[in-house]
Amino acid sequence: MKLSQEQLEFFHREGWLFLPELFSQEEVDLLAREAVAIYDANRPEVWREKSGAPRTAFAAHLYNEAFRILGAHPRMIEPVEQLFGEPVYMHQFKINAKSAFTGDVWQWHQDYGTWKRDDGMPEPRAMNIAIFLDEVMPINGPLMLVPRSQNAGDLEASHDLATTSYPLWTLDEDTVTRLVKQGGIVAPTGKGGGMLMFHGNLVHGSSGNITPYPRKIVYLTLNAVSNYIRTPTRPEYIAHRDFAPIKTVDDDALLRLARAPRQAAE
Repeated sequence: MKLSQEQLEFFHREGWLFLPELFSQEEVDLLAREAVAIYDANRPEVWREKSGAPRTAFAAHLYNEAFRILGAHPRMIEPVEQLFGEPVYMHQFKINAKSAFTGDVWQWHQDYGTWKRDDGMPEPRAMNIAIFLDEVMPINGPLMLVPRSQNAGDLEASHDLATTSYPLWTLDEDTVTRLVKQGGIVAPTGKGGGMLMFHGNLVHGSSGNITPYPRKIVYLTLNAVSNYIRTPTRPEYIAHRDFAPIKTVDDDALLRLARAPRQAAE
């Protein structure tokens, strides 16, 4: 899968790109079911809100077949390799669960700030690829992006250990206000199966979810192989140490897995 010249130009200018319904409903249904089962498990990789609701599940591609396939799917890997001009490895894999009624905020931040400070990543040559597992609506805590804020570089941040159950390097209100005045705010929405990709320095965050509609999103953090992390401080299931280039699976691998039980029954 390759991005068009128009898509490449949009990404380089705005810092993000959304591809609606890149995965079929059949593929999304499988991933959503598997995500719920992972959230229900008592694993150290599953972090919870202060309320006890799931917040994020790390490294599911290492212990779940559906997410293993997703983590090597050409629809995610090939566009990032196209942008970086080299192979990529999996720096981080997580399934964020903004649960109905109890999903908490993600404060304003840049992802590269965390990757640099906590993991020793040399440059912002890593990117988040987000796959919607539920419909993301304006009302259920969509990810908010500040277009073109990637051009501000690596911004000063503070380590917030108190606001939520997840420690985060966050930006102050004056900085966010200045960048929003320049670029505005967008909140990509769409059905399950949509894919959002955004620059490691793009400023983003999301509000809480007080609606009955959950908002599960899978995030693959793909890092250029030459940009491997030097001084990781976080557990290996959060910041991976396997820097081998990802070998992609067949494009229909996830669909075949989704249909396997049905075919066996028939």
